[in-house]
Amino acid sequence: MTDIISAILAINPNAKVSVNAEDFEQITWHDGTAVISKADIQAKQAELQTAYDNNKYQRDREKEYPSWQDQMDMQYHDKKDGTTTWQDAIQAVKDKYPK
Repeated sequence: MTDIISAILAINPNAKVSVNAEDFEQITWHDGTAVISKADIQAKQAELQTAYDNNKYQRDREKEYPSWQDQMDMQYHDKKDGTTTWQDAIQAVKDKYPK
């Protein structure tokens, strides 16, 4: 689950707040920051978690793609040799982790 402070800052990026624990009773609002209701924070947490979960394929792909140096080398050789090594490598990762 997304933490409380991330949800609060997603609702109000200028919020001055401290959270002593992942407990809604431990939120301290500072410098006149308007209090955000527990229901609104929980709804934003759920929204952020859904967005995070929906982008798992991106995190998985990132680990599998060749380094940018290797990709540049593949592209150079593909152009020089008329091959599709780079496209094949990228497509293999996309096939392994579809959207």
